[in-house]
Amino acid sequence: MRPILLSGHERALTQIKFNPDGDLLFSTAKDQQICAWFSHNGERLGTYKGHQGAIWTVDVDPTSTMIASGSADNTIRLWEIKTGKCLKTWEFPTAVKRVEFTPDGRRLLGVTEKRMGHLGSIVVLPIELSVDAEQSDERDMTIVCDQSKATVAGWSYLSKYIIAGHEDGSVSQYDGKTGELIDNVPIHELDMAVTDLQWSADRTYFITASKDKTARLMAARDLELLKTYVSDTPLNSACITPKKDYVILGGGQAAMDVTTTAARQGKFEARFYHMIFEDEIGRVRGHFGPLNTVAAAPNGKSYASGGEDGYVRVHHFDKGYFDFKYEVERERENRL
Repeated sequence: MRPILLSGHERALTQIKFNPDGDLLFSTAKDQQICAWFSHNGERLGTYKGHQGAIWTVDVDPTSTMIASGSADNTIRLWEIKTGKCLKTWEFPTAVKRVEFTPDGRRLLGVTEKRMGHLGSIVVLPIELSVDAEQSDERDMTIVCDQSKATVAGWSYLSKYIIAGHEDGSVSQYDGKTGELIDNVPIHELDMAVTDLQWSADRTYFITASKDKTARLMAARDLELLKTYVSDTPLNSACITPKKDYVILGGGQAAMDVTTTAARQGKFEARFYHMIFEDEIGRVRGHFGPLNTVAAAPNGKSYASGGEDGYVRVHHFDKGYFDFKYEVERERENRL
């Protein structure tokens, strides 16, 4: 499974995101630019320049017409994918750490940082689907996170709920229309921040990653804990693979704690776990620092990882990946 190495950033990666068709890949980093790539061969489509600070997050709308990005320059920006034109800039009092479109693309949420006397919040912006339309300055709603700041958030199926992960290790469920808090569940160890939240294809369940060295699979409807995946290193990212029942985890020690020993011991590998049986089934190495972000292609044929080393690595799965059967699955087939 030879990786395609994408070298377009000068600093650590923060997030990578496939578009819904899986033919494009977008990457953000602390070097103030967004890169767009063709996922099948790693050719660079272009860059989006305009942010004045580290870019923390990016998301693609359902039609692959626009992307949204959030940055340490306290703005969310909306871009036209094809031309690179910045369509709209929304300003906030603090940095924006996560953005995500609703499944229909008509609304966009942003997670703002808790800083300088400002409480962290989740803001929801209305989005006009046409690139020629003027985007509104109005906000549909603002959810203030006064207990523990939100670090990540996203939309469930049919935009029914907003699910947020918090700095204290808990996960919250908010009403997607009113912003009312429905439930808050402590999932990870206390004060071990939720570092990532990614959805299944139908958005009925999601996976969280945390500094407590675990990833957890949860139901969106009632925040029921479904599965737990235990690692030996703090996790920065986790994703669910389509087609096969696997999850991919990525992480590593903080950059200042990194030693050559850690690299030799394989702390910088993408880890594959069986989604149902919770066992680790394989690792893919290659990065020279912690993995900050992992993403699975929507067609299930590849995955990408972005690291502290500034590289994006795209892996197209070979035949062995699709043919592989876990022991329990093989036994079940034999019994049938």
